[in-house]
Amino acid sequence: LFCLTEDMNHTKGGLVIFTANSHPSSRELGKRIAERLGVELGKVQVYQEANRETRVQIQESVRGKDVFVIQTVSKDVNTTIMEMLIMVYACRTSCARSITGVLPYFPYSKQCKMRKRGSIVSKLIASMMCKAGLTHLITMDLHQKEIQGFFNIPVDNLRASPFLLQYIQEEIPDYRNAVIVAKSPSSAKRAQSFAERLRLGLAVIHGEAQDAESDQVDGRHSPPTVKTTGAIHPSMEIPLLIPKEKPPITVVGDVGGRIAIIVDDIIDDVDSFVAAAETLKERGAYKIFIMATHGILSSDAPRFIEESAIDEVVVTNTIPHELQKLQCPKIKTVDISMILSEAIRRIHNGESMSYLFRNIGVDD
Repeated sequence: LFCLTEDMNHTKGGLVIFTANSHPSSRELGKRIAERLGVELGKVQVYQEANRETRVQIQESVRGKDVFVIQTVSKDVNTTIMEMLIMVYACRTSCARSITGVLPYFPYSKQCKMRKRGSIVSKLIASMMCKAGLTHLITMDLHQKEIQGFFNIPVDNLRASPFLLQYIQEEIPDYRNAVIVAKSPSSAKRAQSFAERLRLGLAVIHGEAQDAESDQVDGRHSPPTVKTTGAIHPSMEIPLLIPKEKPPITVVGDVGGRIAIIVDDIIDDVDSFVAAAETLKERGAYKIFIMATHGILSSDAPRFIEESAIDEVVVTNTIPHELQKLQCPKIKTVDISMILSEAIRRIHNGESMSYLFRNIGVDD
């Protein structure tokens, strides 16, 4: 830490860190990052006017400086985005040399695929951020890594897995008797990565209830509403695709008498996690942990967790969840401000970022 602070002192004049959030709990991460870097948070006012318009007033000079705008997603995600965009645009019009957005959780990241008569909202958000004047983006565990391709600026998609792995090794006493569980085949790659690093077994829950990410809501299954004449030759018929039917719930892998650790990137609607925990309990797992990077935990999630078979939910502080922790003592937090502050320091000093991605595989 001494070396890190020492390094910052040489270039402190050219660095400004702002938090673009009007919500007090969301500013906590920004304070931690600034503290680690040994700099003061930049002076800025972000507030909502009486008519709900967002107003940003930067209260110090940013001309020719490297500006880092830290934005954590609060309950009102749309206000969060507007605060970010207005702040970035304000820095751009104030002649900042570079503007780096630090969004530990990228909003609308679940809407990154085309749905029936829908849109790829992640692409829209990316375009808006680039248009506002963002020159670089630091984020963490994107829901789909391909979202990086929506930007025409450099994107650093950092990983929280080293912190979660460390938590497993240090805070779960009998973790050698654990098995890593994927609650659906789609999250099996992430679970496999955890299992390989911890030298543990892997289990996959297959055949759960239909989820929102399924192909059946994709536009490609939408048939034409009226029969078109002349468009297709009478002898040519498009073959019908047989609809998918998920089999009854099965657990591939042995969890009997083991600690089950379910891993995923986002925990928001906890119904699927609660159902997975019940399934694992039935199969003989004696303790159930959930590890996720982003703990959105909206609406009644804390109450459902408290009443469920889940023993502990471990999330990082990419999203503020102090209120949820008061409602549910099972929720634990891992601090990831260290990797974000190191990323800011390296970008500002023009150092290589590859050190932060060491031992990171394609599937991590």
